[in-house]
Amino acid sequence: MATSKTASFWLTDVVTLPTSNPSGTVQQATIDLGAYVDVGDQQALSIESVDWIFQRGSAFGSDFTNMLVSPGAIECQVADLNPGANMLRADDNTLVASASLNIGGTDLAGVLVNNNIGTFAADMYPDVFGKLDQARTVVNDNLYVNVANFAAATGGTHEVYVTVRIKCRIVKLNTKDWMAIAIQSTAADN
Repeated sequence: MATSKTASFWLTDVVTLPTSNPSGTVQQATIDLGAYVDVGDQQALSIESVDWIFQRGSAFGSDFTNMLVSPGAIECQVADLNPGANMLRADDNTLVASASLNIGGTDLAGVLVNNNIGTFAADMYPDVFGKLDQARTVVNDNLYVNVANFAAATGGTHEVYVTVRIKCRIVKLNTKDWMAIAIQSTAADN
């Protein structure tokens, strides 16, 4: 399907959730792929894995208990078509990777506590794809990173920073594979 033109490299971007970001309000960053994707040369971006880093405040620490004002979740997605201010369902073809961080919850007695931290068990979308024939191939000019907090506003006087690190490589596709990926991407846009 694809032949590698480069070794693996990382693309990184940060989405900032401002202080007191209301529940469900999506913040977005755009990663420009124009230097990597070339229609004429049938050159695409092959995504091997996606990592997420959650930090709070100007010290860039991991003070999870103060990221939200009450129990809730921070949800993140990477898509190859612009979802606007929406989060995508897991069956959307444009969804590349996703993550969710639960903060707080209830103890065994049903009392709300804001110190339970963990990944969202329902978010099973794979973020490690593999190399070349197993990787997620993108032919669009941009990747869109959406982040939102749910069930609680972001807390305190500090922002929450969500960093996405995308391990990828530039690949050359044959004509049939290029057309198949382009048609799928165009169909997802409609």
